[in-house]
Amino acid sequence: MASLAPILLMTFPVAMAFAAANDLFTMKIPNKISLALVGGFLAVALLTRMPLETFGTNLAIGFAILGVTFALFSFNLLGGGDAKLIAAGSVWIGANHIIEYLLFVAIFGGALSLVILGYRNWFPAQKLALPGWALRLHLPNGPIPYGIAVAAGGLAIFPATDIFLSLVV
Repeated sequence: MASLAPILLMTFPVAMAFAAANDLFTMKIPNKISLALVGGFLAVALLTRMPLETFGTNLAIGFAILGVTFALFSFNLLGGGDAKLIAAGSVWIGANHIIEYLLFVAIFGGALSLVILGYRNWFPAQKLALPGWALRLHLPNGPIPYGIAVAAGGLAIFPATDIFLSLVV
C-alpha cells in the first residue's frame, strides 16, 4: 500500500487539473476524466480499507450531487461535463467537506465568470492575434469553462479530506 499511496494521492489533483485544461482549451470535459476519478476513488477505498459506511456515504453524496447538477444541466445552467466532474469529485471529498467543496466551486466560479466577462469587455479580440480557444472565450454570451472552477474548488479542499489524510499518513 505504501508504494501505491503517492500514485493514488495524485489521481484526484491530476484528473482535476486535466479536466480544467481540457475545458479551457476545448470547452469539453471528457467522460474518461470523471470515470477515472470514480475508478480512482474505488481503488483508494479498497486499498485503504475504507469503512463500508464511509464508502456508501461518499457514493450516495456523488449520486445526490449528480442529480442536482444534472437538473442544473437540464435548465442549461451548467455543462454536462461540469455536472459529471462535480459529482465525480464529490466522492473523493466526502461528507465532512462537501459543503466547503461546493462553496469553493461557487466562489471560484463567480471569480472565473468575472474574469472572463472582463476579458470579453476590455480586450479587443479583433486586434489581437489570439489562438482559437482564446477567441472562443471572447464570444459575447459564450460559455464559461466552469471546469476550471470545479477543479480549483476541489484542489482547495482536497488536502483537508479524509482520503488525502489517509494516504499521507
